[in-house]
Amino acid sequence: MTTKSKAAKVQSGEHNPHALELLGRIYSDPIKRSALLASNPVTRGAATGQKYALPMFGDDVDVTTYLAELHKQASAVLAGDMSGIETMLLTQANTLDMIFNQLARKAANVEYLSQFQAHLSLALKAQAQSRVTLEALAEIKNPRQVAFVRQANIAHGPQQVNNATDGSAPPDARARGKNGETTNGLLTDEATLSRERLEPSTSHHAFGQRSER
Repeated sequence: MTTKSKAAKVQSGEHNPHALELLGRIYSDPIKRSALLASNPVTRGAATGQKYALPMFGDDVDVTTYLAELHKQASAVLAGDMSGIETMLLTQANTLDMIFNQLARKAANVEYLSQFQAHLSLALKAQAQSRVTLEALAEIKNPRQVAFVRQANIAHGPQQVNNATDGSAPPDARARGKNGETTNGLLTDEATLSRERLEPSTSHHAFGQRSER
């Protein structure tokens, strides 16, 4: 792809479909011109797409018109119109399905196992790509609903939950003893209660001991 200004085209008197016509003062500097074109993704796509379009549509594919059409489609997507993208994805899915069927038919007609595996492997890859393309189309048509669920702390029995977000609570909010060791008040209370149940009180006589008269 070559570039030339519109004035040069008028002077030559001929139209070159492979030459990109540049309009605007930003392209007047020949040094900056190449950098501006190389940094534009639409221009890069037009240059690459023209090479692949030549075998299908001939040598008269005008790169300037092709670039203008790409800019038009990009502007439509930026404005929220996804109809062009949806049409492209559906067409690609159908094309990939056609490739799958063609390769699957070839695999059924070959004699050797290596050829059968090669054709069938490519056929299944085309089938997988067709499915992925349709999934992308479905995602555009019906986006997934994002649900924001708050945490629910449900417990049966004693539980300490610290969900402080203001930074006031220390990282370790457990109870600490006199020497700084961590303690568990619930377990300590239960142990004390069990010991009191097992040890008899000093105000009562032992089992089987006669009272003094």
